[in-house]
Amino acid sequence: MPQLADDYEAAVDAVIQRVGKTLVLGIPLGLGKPVGFTNALYKRAKQDSRLSLTIFTALSLNRPRLGGLGGRFANPMFDRVMGGVEPLAYLQDRDRGALPPNVTVREFFFQAGSQLDNPVAQQQYISTNYTFVAREMIDHGANVFAQIVAPHPDDGVSRVSLSCNPDVSLDVVPAARARWPVAVVGELHGELPYMPGDSELDRSEFDVLIDRPTRPGSLFAVPKAPVTLADHAIGLHASTLVPDGGTIQLGIGALGDTVSHALILRHQQPVQWRQLVGEPGDLARRIGGQDRFSKGLYGATEMFVDGFLALYDAGILKRRVVDDIETQQALNAGEPIPADAETQVLHGGFYLGTRCFYERLAAMPMAERRQFHMTSVGRINQLYGSEALDRLQRTQARFINTGLKCTLAGAIVSDGLDNHRVLSGVGGQYNFVAQAHALHDGRSILLIKAVREDGNRAESNIVWDYPHTTIARHLRDIVVTEYGIADLRGATDRDIIARLLNITDSRFQEELLQRAQAAGKIEADYRIPELYRNNTPDSLRTRLEPARRSGALPAFPLPCDWTEDEQVLAVALSALKSRQARHSSAALAWQAWRSGPPTARVKPLLARVGLDQPANLQNRMAARLLGAELDAVLDDGPATLRPMETAA
Repeated sequence: MPQLADDYEAAVDAVIQRVGKTLVLGIPLGLGKPVGFTNALYKRAKQDSRLSLTIFTALSLNRPRLGGLGGRFANPMFDRVMGGVEPLAYLQDRDRGALPPNVTVREFFFQAGSQLDNPVAQQQYISTNYTFVAREMIDHGANVFAQIVAPHPDDGVSRVSLSCNPDVSLDVVPAARARWPVAVVGELHGELPYMPGDSELDRSEFDVLIDRPTRPGSLFAVPKAPVTLADHAIGLHASTLVPDGGTIQLGIGALGDTVSHALILRHQQPVQWRQLVGEPGDLARRIGGQDRFSKGLYGATEMFVDGFLALYDAGILKRRVVDDIETQQALNAGEPIPADAETQVLHGGFYLGTRCFYERLAAMPMAERRQFHMTSVGRINQLYGSEALDRLQRTQARFINTGLKCTLAGAIVSDGLDNHRVLSGVGGQYNFVAQAHALHDGRSILLIKAVREDGNRAESNIVWDYPHTTIARHLRDIVVTEYGIADLRGATDRDIIARLLNITDSRFQEELLQRAQAAGKIEADYRIPELYRNNTPDSLRTRLEPARRSGALPAFPLPCDWTEDEQVLAVALSALKSRQARHSSAALAWQAWRSGPPTARVKPLLARVGLDQPANLQNRMAARLLGAELDAVLDDGPATLRPMETAA
């Protein structure tokens, strides 16, 4: 049985006693980091230069602490939802360039954009596929593995769950134990939902278990931002490509949320959905679906996001699979299976999301929770090891991920900039693209916003070329922007260019076409069809604004941790930020004067951000401008903010 500790220092002593003073610590990405133990080990290394500490991880997260107007809005929610989250000390020190010389932090995935200007983080970044992480840890000599674990609600004495992060641990810990002495540390966390599946372990699998009182609100929660009409347009297009009876993978963020929402709209309000998506194209007719989900979908996803719960609640995530070949064959043939066969609607590798997502999982009866099977990315992200079973389960797979840019050759940029600075990481994107090509009826769908706007400046995300590549051109498949769908699989270079130009923002189409013509990659007299020459934000707004006002395309398509007032403020602040980016100070002053004093109904909302009694000219301007945006949101009504009911 493991050594039990109620003190972090005792746990650190036990680890050093087991493996010595050269410590290579592997901790999970995202939610599963044992912050208390990690901070204690890091503190010990700072105090004792004889220790060598390498931290191998990804997606290190600290609670945001904002200043100014944004801080007055967001910080109270952060206090309410994750007030007990303890900061990662190594992350704080790395961010200010203060890591000691005997400590190295190596990550394979960053919080998007957080480390662009940090030379230490950029230099120690490791670019690798998610399925290779266990191998990389072994190659780096990992000998300490630690994460938070959930005690079993009925049998906490003998069983725990890796819960949010079995993704790498299930593969790397046995591999390391077979090679050298290791210390495996679990920190029991009372708020972490106990998740069944391969993530369930006997306590004897651990060398040290830390059992301390759980600080309330100590699970990191991801705040949701309002989604845009462009986000919704992308989700609507993608929803036409998902067939009933198929398999789906989704990622985190606005685009994943809008895909989930569009699928629910298709299932629950099919008439309105068809009006919004229009006449399906040839690709959607061949590989997608336009009807309600009678058979349902199965989720095979590295990340279990809250969109899957929304699909489950809506009666869409209901196609069951079983981890037995003969029984799965029977399921696929529509034959009855044993009544006691344990079935799943999702296999996931890790989860991270809102606090309401965690609470929903924790409140779910264990028998129902067993439908969501947490396992390793070595199982989910590839076909190796259990290929026969995986092929039976992952029928008509649609692996849906996001990218930053797409070249006219079909290469995708998802994780880095043109100077090789890393924005985020490869993660499992390549794994799912390759898997889509390996499955006979699988498809990879990459979602990319056609344009990036910064104030009055706009640039196309469909580009001629780019120095950095995440997904090579020969792995091209389906690309979706707010303006449509481009089927690139097996296409000639000429057709790839023509199809991508059709989903490019029209402000950039001619320039890109001329580049392709100058290179001899498309006919000199080629013209973009008239049907695709009105790809503009204004035309998109004209088409989708009525649906937004009706509540069909809400600003928060999935449940979130914001209160109703906070949702109103979030949308208004987003609009104000956009307005400030587009206009000069003089123009903003004129708009503030014309707006007049804030109305009585927005005063309580202005008080929430400290602008109900502005003390100077700048704050009076801000109060008037924000007041006008708040009035606009309130005029639209609450239906434009919140998700629709998702009962099956």
